[in-house]
Amino acid sequence: MTTPRDVFTALSDGISEGRFGELSALYAEDTVVEHPQAVPRPTRLVGRDAVHERFTGVLAGALRLKRKNVVVHETTDPEVIVAEYDYDAESAETGRTIAAANIQVLRVRDGLIVHSRDYHDYLRLAVIRDGVGQLAKAYEEAPPRELSPSTPESGGTVFERLVHGVAGGRWDELPELYAEETHVTHPFLPGSETLRSRDELRAHFAAGKALNPGFAVADLVVHQATDPEVLIGEFAYQGEHGGRPVRIANIFAMRIRDGLIVESRDYGDHLGVAGDLGQIPALAAKL
Repeated sequence: MTTPRDVFTALSDGISEGRFGELSALYAEDTVVEHPQAVPRPTRLVGRDAVHERFTGVLAGALRLKRKNVVVHETTDPEVIVAEYDYDAESAETGRTIAAANIQVLRVRDGLIVHSRDYHDYLRLAVIRDGVGQLAKAYEEAPPRELSPSTPESGGTVFERLVHGVAGGRWDELPELYAEETHVTHPFLPGSETLRSRDELRAHFAAGKALNPGFAVADLVVHQATDPEVLIGEFAYQGEHGGRPVRIANIFAMRIRDGLIVESRDYGDHLGVAGDLGQIPALAAKL
């Protein structure tokens, strides 16, 4: 039987080699593919035909993508893997190139993808296509965000204590969830610096405290890797800002040792936040 890792390799090989017309064969007939951070609102494709149309449509002609820096996390659910990787992306129209981060959660059954949640760096991919203005317009014209029921706080994993702590405004407690020496990055946030110590995280969370948005946590899903130190968590912060519903999809990949976070890659929807606030040009300028 083809393993989830094998299927991901075949998928990413096909994308890197531009064989877009073949890729839908890796998906089940009734597959579901979600893009929680898609522009300007999340998308959900249902069925192999819909996936085929996406692969052979605009994507196939617009970008040349070569994957690198692949890390595959196998999880305690044998059907599920989480893949982190970068693309060397080139715009077919402008010839401009950029490196862009990605992370996918794949459920593979009987050698086919039955469910996938895909997170991509849409800002960087738009920049090389001279599409920043189109991004801004898409958010201006987008419908209100749809919110989900909140996830109750359980006080379980370090990850859960972190995200509920942010939502609950317990900013002063959050740095204590990290090791004295840590490594925290935000791959989708242009210009962000690597946070390497608990003191740097104190300054980071102090900025959050100043804003104190008062969000709730929704759609929280935790994937425990077979490496007992590694945990991947998907969730959304949601609430209200300026009388409008706010929803920020996120996925964090963490290494937790002795009860403290020693490494975290936080893939937040910074583009979505900037889009809803009318700040996309300023965010793109940081690249």
